[in-house]
Amino acid sequence: MKLFSSVNDVTDIKALVAEALALKKDPYAHQQLGKNKTLGLVFLNPSLRTRMSTQKAAFNLGMNVMVLNVDKEGWALELRDNVVMNGTTVEHIREAAAVMGQYVDIIGVRSFPGLKNREEDYTEVVFNKFVEFCGVPLVSLESATRHPLQSLADLISIEELKTKVRPKVVLTWAPHIKPLPQAVPNSFAEWMCKADVDFTITHPAGYELSTDFTRGATITTNQADALAGADFIYVKNWSAYEPYGQVFPGNEEWMLTNQKLKITNNAKIMHCLPVRRNLELSAEVLDGPNAIVVHEAGNRVWAAQVVLKQMLEAL
Repeated sequence: MKLFSSVNDVTDIKALVAEALALKKDPYAHQQLGKNKTLGLVFLNPSLRTRMSTQKAAFNLGMNVMVLNVDKEGWALELRDNVVMNGTTVEHIREAAAVMGQYVDIIGVRSFPGLKNREEDYTEVVFNKFVEFCGVPLVSLESATRHPLQSLADLISIEELKTKVRPKVVLTWAPHIKPLPQAVPNSFAEWMCKADVDFTITHPAGYELSTDFTRGATITTNQADALAGADFIYVKNWSAYEPYGQVFPGNEEWMLTNQKLKITNNAKIMHCLPVRRNLELSAEVLDGPNAIVVHEAGNRVWAAQVVLKQMLEAL
């Protein structure tokens, strides 16, 4: 594997999940793979789980890790070609990405969308510039439209904890105080549509995701219908795809509560974190026995480790 940006870069999802769970049982079995190899983690936005879990995964494989918070520690990057750089940008992505590739063996990049220009966000300008110029294997630590390491960790969690061969998995929209990207729900939907699950998406009218990510899913604006009989419920807010980046007033009743769980199959509750308590998800659910959000976050290590392992094997 030389690129990990979406589920489309994976040839066998079941095998990848199985390998991740094997690594969880024996984290240090492949330390020779990463000996004298360096991972560079490039953050254009803040991170907690992604940074720590990916570093831990690299250490488990015997790698060195270099971290650069470009938004705080690097030069302002220019992404456009054929421009006179007489403004606030100091370094062009062509040189910056190429230079990073000289120092490390694998690069991970994290960037967020601007939520202003859909075409710019959905063509993945930042991430694809790194793909074009860095010259080494590249892993997405979240991009404008996807968060594949999170989605892989989610699938690992479902595989670990499911009580039936083909569980019902529901992605439900949740309230928030500001517009959030579609990256996590896009990615989760894309992975679930290719996994062996019964997958449903529910959201208020106006929050439809791009059909590029939801083909094969059941989609409804009736949350109760969606939650009925659910085995896993993934809670996440996102802004509208059309009109892009917008949020609409109301819909506070979409927050998940213990009362709503009564119609589920004792569903396990998932969230990518961070989560705004009693806004996106009720504290009673988060602190109750159904929440697996911390377990899910722990599996971020094994998601990153299996991807890095396959990249090291391809070097």
